[in-house]
Amino acid sequence: MAEREQWGSRAGFVLAAIGSAVGLGNIWRFPYVAYENGGGAFLIPYLFALLTAGIPILIMEFTMGQRFRGSSPLTYARINRKAEWMGWWQIAIAFVISTYYSVIIAWAISYTYFSFSLSWGDNPEGFLFNDFLKVEEGVGYFGSLVPGVLIPLIIVWATTLAILFKGVKKGIELANRILIPTLILMFLCIVIRALTLEGASVGLDAFFRPDWEGLKNPSVWVAAYGHIFFSLSVAFAIMITYSSYLPKKADINNNAFITAFSNSGFEILAGIGVFAVLGFMAVSSGVGIDDVAAGGVGLAFVVFPQIINTFPGFNEFFGFLFFGCLVLAGITSLISIVETYVAGIQDKFNVTRTKAVIVGGGLSALISLVFATQNGVNILDAVDYFINNFGIAVSGLVTVVAMGWVFRKLPEIKDHTNRVSDFKIGSWWTFCLMVVTPIILGIMFVQNLVTNLTSNYGNFDTDFVITFGWSIAVLAIVFGFVISALKWQTGKNQLSVKEIQEGKDDE
Repeated sequence: MAEREQWGSRAGFVLAAIGSAVGLGNIWRFPYVAYENGGGAFLIPYLFALLTAGIPILIMEFTMGQRFRGSSPLTYARINRKAEWMGWWQIAIAFVISTYYSVIIAWAISYTYFSFSLSWGDNPEGFLFNDFLKVEEGVGYFGSLVPGVLIPLIIVWATTLAILFKGVKKGIELANRILIPTLILMFLCIVIRALTLEGASVGLDAFFRPDWEGLKNPSVWVAAYGHIFFSLSVAFAIMITYSSYLPKKADINNNAFITAFSNSGFEILAGIGVFAVLGFMAVSSGVGIDDVAAGGVGLAFVVFPQIINTFPGFNEFFGFLFFGCLVLAGITSLISIVETYVAGIQDKFNVTRTKAVIVGGGLSALISLVFATQNGVNILDAVDYFINNFGIAVSGLVTVVAMGWVFRKLPEIKDHTNRVSDFKIGSWWTFCLMVVTPIILGIMFVQNLVTNLTSNYGNFDTDFVITFGWSIAVLAIVFGFVISALKWQTGKNQLSVKEIQEGKDDE
């Protein structure tokens, strides 16, 4: 079996990890979550969550991948053969996410093109759902394929798979070396322009003004943990896979802090840019920030086109910059998501990267057509909600409990990362993963479970929620157990005596 691929440099790995973490959610989710949960005061629970959950889990996953040198399933299998299903569960989550995440990037590509003529007109909401997505009632679960989504979707998958065919160093690393600096430069242009707009200070005041009373509300702290968890790309195989390509000598602790704070820095930058332009829109429209603030798809594809329409100049250019940023942020994240199951297929079935990309990426691309149909946006909404809340969040809970309490691997993981890192982590790390994180994630799980058992998400019909919500979340777990039951190539799921000794000698 050929030696496992490696990153060309430490910077290449860090850029790739940052590229995975910095995604669509940084731009359209964080600003609104912060605004809704205390504004500037939210930065306190946000930072606390970053230090007690985000970075500790990131260190754990970086160490697991680098120490056991495998995809998520192989890493868990090498930790304990009974844990392999957890790795495949995470890969199933990543696979599902890739099928619809690619479609959102396709929307952004279309809107980048629409920016040149401001095609959305004076009614961006009507344009999005009627003219672009062609959403109609009575088309059944799917409806017909939408050409405006299908064509850019093909471009998204062609680009992503072409990069993955090239491998880790010549594909993923090279792409992130180009895309991440480009993304940052483009977004800085947006932020600088936004800060010069009339009303920008109103938006920034709304974003940063602290609501100290909000800190007394437990839901604000839970929201901070929830966002940090989803933001850093942990608990669905990405960081384990990426770190498995690290060399034997790797400063894991520093890499984790650099990745986490770079991601958070971009989020705060996004908040500044987004709320500066929201302040401009509020002032120019004579309304309050509450009337224009939004998150998710509404912010990106409805509110921002409205804002771009009212820009005092260079409207088309700034529309191009904004949606171009969404495309770049999305592509770097999608690459990392798809790489998780490409690596898993390679490890489990001993096939070439080319075959793994064709099988895994090709199947995901085919299934993504479901979200390019007339009812695709509603299916996407349901799948995204359930795979995040009952996929990633629950996977994270199971992972920290398994590593901390069931397999008791945290001391071994801590010893290894301290041997290969410039600075050492102490008991705070163990306490966070064994106590703080399980409690917070447990509260999140119970809250989500109660909410979704007592009412249907998004006012969708029960059949629809079961089909595209609960079923997807449950099937991801079932998939984990089924694939883990298949046999590995002889001995591959066990570290060799040489590898075990090398791990002990890496000081």
